Amino acid sequence: MRRLPFIALVLLFALPFVYFGVAAFADQWRFPALWPPGWTLQHWAALGGGQWGQSAGLSLSLALLTGGIATALGFWTAHGLSQSKHARRWLLWAYFPYAFSPVIYAHGLKFFFNSAQLAGQFPGVLLGQLILCYPFAVLFFFSHFDQRLREMEALSYTLGAGPRAVWWRVLLPVSRPALLLCFFQIFLISWFDYGLSSVIGLGQVRTLTVAVYQYIMEANAGLAAVSACLLCLPPLVLLWVNQGFLQKKVEI
Repeated sequence: MRRLPFIALVLLFALPFVYFGVAAFADQWRFPALWPPGWTLQHWAALGGGQWGQSAGLSLSLALLTGGIATALGFWTAHGLSQSKHARRWLLWAYFPYAFSPVIYAHGLKFFFNSAQLAGQFPGVLLGQLILCYPFAVLFFFSHFDQRLREMEALSYTLGAGPRAVWWRVLLPVSRPALLLCFFQIFLISWFDYGLSSVIGLGQVRTLTVAVYQYIMEANAGLAAVSACLLCLPPLVLLWVNQGFLQKKVEI
């Protein structure tokens, strides 16, 4: 009886993945049928044509670049703020992008991106996601630079280490788990982003998330399920890699 809540929770999270997997191979699966009448590979065969490869490449490039740049800039900015007397005042600005829905926030930025001729282009979507994710990284790392880490940095300078040695031999190695965790979370934010990608991208930067919504709007459940499967694959791989890394750290 004690395991029933756990089993119910696992089923609750697993059912959407099961549905996408079944729908990706289902042939003419319509309500109220509880199971597909037949199976087909025609939805997956569509991967050979269209813009599937380009959409996957755009999503992966955006997520990797946004995660890497925002994590690096956020780490560097939070380190500087941790030494400022007015850090709390500056941190208030980091919450500003999250005062609106991402779609509303994107519409507010759209005018400036149109003026800069960045709308509908990959660099524009990348910049839009960085504007959203960079403050998240700053907030994430600000609590990381606690008194213990600041004292460790001060001790390194006292022992004769230079700024470069402190960064490469103290701050970065000690902060590696936090850096990976922040990168992983920002990767997911960028990977699953729809508001900024659709509004700033003007439908011309066709990421996998945008493709999923397009197929849903077209009532094409098969291709939407295939897109959803592809959309879920990289985060699951990253989750597995991150879990393996954390388990290795615990064993060490």
